[in-house]
Amino acid sequence: MLKKDLVEKIAKTGLTKRQANDALEAVLEAISGALKRGEPVLLTGFGKFEVRNRAARTGINPKTLAKIQLPASKVPAFKPGKALKAAVK
Repeated sequence: MLKKDLVEKIAKTGLTKRQANDALEAVLEAISGALKRGEPVLLTGFGKFEVRNRAARTGINPKTLAKIQLPASKVPAFKPGKALKAAVK
């Protein structure tokens, strides 16, 4: 499903496509903003968005096969909720 498909689904609730797009953008900005501040976002029944720390590690350059040091980083993560897991089964 693409973003435009999601906007069309939201628009079926009675909003125009422009309003649906603005609503979706607002939700995505809110989630991104919370993650930037290090706050988890819990959507009950759907899942939890959070930031996880990835430790520094040694990697391999696939072209030269030389070992390189990859720095520690923060990555966004999603953990599905019980209802979402059940819906996918």
